[in-house]
Amino acid sequence: MTDTVRLERTGLKGEPGALLLEYTLKALLVAGLSELILYRLISRLGMHLSKVAREYVAVEYFLRGASSIGFALLNFSAILVFLALFTFLFAKMRAGLPRPLDSLVVSLVSLLLALTVAFLLFPPVMLGSIAYSVLTFVLVWVIVIQYALLNPSLKARAMILCYGLGVSGWLYYHIATTTYGWLGVTSAPPLVHEINRLGEALMVAATALVFAVYGGFSIRTKNRRQRRRTIFYVTTGALLFIGLLVLDGILELFDPAAARSVRQASQGIGWIFQMGMGYTFYLPFALYVAGLLFWTYAVIKQVTMGRRAGYGLALMFIAGYALQLSHLTLFVVLGLLLITNDGRVEARDGTGERLPVGVSDRPTAEPSGAT
Repeated sequence: MTDTVRLERTGLKGEPGALLLEYTLKALLVAGLSELILYRLISRLGMHLSKVAREYVAVEYFLRGASSIGFALLNFSAILVFLALFTFLFAKMRAGLPRPLDSLVVSLVSLLLALTVAFLLFPPVMLGSIAYSVLTFVLVWVIVIQYALLNPSLKARAMILCYGLGVSGWLYYHIATTTYGWLGVTSAPPLVHEINRLGEALMVAATALVFAVYGGFSIRTKNRRQRRRTIFYVTTGALLFIGLLVLDGILELFDPAAARSVRQASQGIGWIFQMGMGYTFYLPFALYVAGLLFWTYAVIKQVTMGRRAGYGLALMFIAGYALQLSHLTLFVVLGLLLITNDGRVEARDGTGERLPVGVSDRPTAEPSGAT
């Protein structure tokens, strides 16, 4: 009975390998987030804190330990994402590929996994890296189109298009620069830096759309409690955003030295995120803080509901912007697959109003035969 309720909550009812995929996703979420914090973020602090590490042995041991644990978690995450993708493909093939573009998605994902395994055994040269990025670009947009076809909501389509264009900004940067290097061309590819920065801006904008789609808030709802909660969170977020923007102006007016210190601190944070997640923080710092809060809330809400979309959104955030490692590319692909195959496309609340994608108004312990 417990397994039946769990499967129904996650939208995995009746699928082969459902429990294996569920527990793999939970382990992958924990391992991936821990790897992000310990390896890609904290271990990068060692380059900033080299003098402190030399003076304090505890700091040096902490940074070395975090780096070692993070590297082990990186390998563990790579194994888990392979297992999750193989389980997902098995379930898709056993289900008969009922959705549009399913056959193409399964073929492209299988090819990407085969290339990843081949490149692990035989490290690729520039041409292999270009082919891998081109295949990733095609696969991402096939899944984006499939998501848009399955979800009629304009907000959902805007969110997935914004995210797809954002990832494409990085992929274009990587493909163009690697191609020029392979050809021996010393000049910069056309608009490579502009498109790279535009892609980062679109990734930040996608965080607000993720919140709009998966946050469960709606101004138009007739539910007064939900409407008051929406107004509260929107007002709080707006005040926080405006406060961070005004803070810099006030510090610059009354204490320019303090303003410069705050800016240097934000630049240091930006450097860490650039090394760890690929964000350069060239936009106002408040935008990144707001995006982090939006994405975190949407992930927590969906995960606590037991929805696939929560794990997919989490993996997409953990992967970051610059997909410099193959397992990060697989994180993005798996995340897109999970939010696309999250069960019911559309739900309605008790008043007949549409609920956002992935939000269910049905009790979690509803009998398995209910609709």
